Amino acid sequence: MYMKYFLTLTITIMASTTLGQDSVADSTPQKWQLKSIYVANGTQSSFVNWVSGGRNSISLLGYITASANYRKNSLKWTNDFHFALGGLQYIDKGASEGIQKSDDRMEWASNVGYRLKNDKYWFLSVVGGFRTQFLDGFANAGDSLRSSTFMAPGYGNFALGIDFTPSHNFSVFLSPLATKHTFVRDERLADAGQFGVTPAVYDETTGDIITRGKMYRGEFGSYFKIKYSRVLAKNIDMKAKLDLFSNYIEDPENIDVNAEVLFTFKVNNWFSASLNWNLIYDHDIIQRTQFKSVLGLGISYTMRNFDE
Repeated sequence: MYMKYFLTLTITIMASTTLGQDSVADSTPQKWQLKSIYVANGTQSSFVNWVSGGRNSISLLGYITASANYRKNSLKWTNDFHFALGGLQYIDKGASEGIQKSDDRMEWASNVGYRLKNDKYWFLSVVGGFRTQFLDGFANAGDSLRSSTFMAPGYGNFALGIDFTPSHNFSVFLSPLATKHTFVRDERLADAGQFGVTPAVYDETTGDIITRGKMYRGEFGSYFKIKYSRVLAKNIDMKAKLDLFSNYIEDPENIDVNAEVLFTFKVNNWFSASLNWNLIYDHDIIQRTQFKSVLGLGISYTMRNFDE
């Protein structure tokens, strides 16, 4: 069911970008700048009498990054979308593991800003965002109980603050008035208190649930965000972002961190390589730093309605 929504949204983005491309020939400036990148990566490993060891496997990863940015006079509105889904399948003789996820993400971020009077780079802005995943996740291959699923967790944020944008590839946002919303729309995970929600209360004698775990947690605090992109060399692009959130009400010194760096290496109009690093720290989920690295080589196609 979730894949149907994913495909529908993908087609919508492609259609809107294509319509934007048709208007490039117009002499009037574009109020909307639309861009989308579609990537499909794959790897295959095979071993025969390989002394060092190894397992035959095949993996596929697809992702879409898209942006829709509007600017007119003192008003600006930026939107960034990211969708990724990938899996690994062992193909050894007698292999019993099912497909294991290598990436699974659905993310949207939006910023609406109004330029402060007589200033070129400073905006009063409202920022919002949301992220979750498409499919069930399992801590280990062969597990029967899922450790995550669609909207478990789901994260939303909303903030009012000041945005400093000196160029199209760099921005800094600071908000003293921000909210963070955590959703766990799975009763078993909510009862276990996963992802920082309040766990269920159990009867000490019978073990029965007295009060169900909360499926929602709201936080109020401050929010800081940096976005930066740069062409490092010919056909090598870098995009980076850093999100920081501090909860005023509970343990403000435990700052939530979400940092991401994406390198894109373009071979030609169709082939490219990518390297993605993602670091997360959230004291409410796990008191350790999470890190993910994804390297891929495959087919890539870019659509946009403006010249870069």
